[in-house]
Amino acid sequence: MNRTPAGRAPARSRTRALLAGLLALFVALTGSVVLTAPASAATIDSSAWYQLVSWRSKKPIEVAGGSTADGAFIQQATSTAATSQQFQLVSVGNGLYELKARHSGKVVTIANASGARATQLTDASSTTQQFTIAKGSSGRVKFVNRSSGLALSVEGSSKDDGARLVQSADTNANNQQFTLVKVGSGAVPATPPTTTPEPTTPPTTTNPATPGTWPTATGDEKVTSTRKVPVLFDGGLKRFSGISSGDQDESQPAMFELADGAVLKNVILGTGAGDGVHCLGTCTLQNVWWEDVGEDAATFKGTKASQTFTIDGGGARKASDKVFQHNGPGTFVIKNFVAEDIGKLYRSCGNCASQFARHVVLENVTITAPAKSLVGINTNYGDTAKISGLTIVGDSSRKIVVCEWYEGILKSQGGDPDKIGSGPGAQCTYTPSAVSYR
Repeated sequence: MNRTPAGRAPARSRTRALLAGLLALFVALTGSVVLTAPASAATIDSSAWYQLVSWRSKKPIEVAGGSTADGAFIQQATSTAATSQQFQLVSVGNGLYELKARHSGKVVTIANASGARATQLTDASSTTQQFTIAKGSSGRVKFVNRSSGLALSVEGSSKDDGARLVQSADTNANNQQFTLVKVGSGAVPATPPTTTPEPTTPPTTTNPATPGTWPTATGDEKVTSTRKVPVLFDGGLKRFSGISSGDQDESQPAMFELADGAVLKNVILGTGAGDGVHCLGTCTLQNVWWEDVGEDAATFKGTKASQTFTIDGGGARKASDKVFQHNGPGTFVIKNFVAEDIGKLYRSCGNCASQFARHVVLENVTITAPAKSLVGINTNYGDTAKISGLTIVGDSSRKIVVCEWYEGILKSQGGDPDKIGSGPGAQCTYTPSAVSYR
């Protein structure tokens, strides 16, 4: 048996002590430790940006859809370079931190109730927005909410993209533990991005498609009933069709119904798409294409003025009436979009049972004739339209009306709203340079 001489520590202990001493000296000289291994609460750099990667799924958390709106859900997704997947762990004292999203400047918030889902909200210094960073296993950390004492968790221990973050009793489970992966450092931006996109100049992005250029479907799927999307559905550019006959009859079922906070992407809607897509709150459509619009391509049925429906990319054609219908309150954003052979592009409901002030933003949109008009708003209810980067193709006589004004009515009044004017105005803002013809 080997014995250590009296008064001397074992060699292994001496080695650990030497390493600890060197690390302490490094910290004293630099003020922080930048690790390639997982960071712990003791090594948090509050000036850095981190991906918070679930131990269970190996995926980072993000703000759903890259939204900048209050109330957007926190979920997990495949790692990208998106700033919506980057968070700053901002110390607020007494060992507490806020998790601030880089793209929005807003912080992760969860209600004081078991199972409550995490969202982003404007920083209000609330205890529901503050977390202790507790030690997990092998250098991983847990985020324990100050208000509830519950741990941030991936719902259902899911490994899927779009699984939401909730809070639950701290059991040290692997869906409650996160690796902190540093992606950069620097001060918090002095001015966080605005929460409502309201461009004042034409955007610098280019349209992802040119008129007449449409994606080729990777496959076909027949739909027999409305498909509900609670968080995220990526169709991989498959064509979905067959829920209707393809006519213009009212009250057809939707092909997809999106919950508040949901995202629909990379989808082609073919003939027989019914009433297209229904959005029940803030939601986003990315690279969605309608080959043959039935009743409507998409309808915004939001319930709050703070909610936003964003159409980003994609296109629509063969809409004998309108492409997009806006029934609830809130803001409808259409950007980087192409449309051809349509009646109207966007219409604020002229005779709904309840009426609200609605807002629409068009940026970098290309319309190819034939078309009757692009935007219809109800000026008597306070609707607004902001238009920039609009291109109209094949309308040499300039008959397509850019913006129409209506006097909306309630459904109970019966009849149709009266058209009272058109063109730019106090509630329909655009300049001649915002519209180009070719």
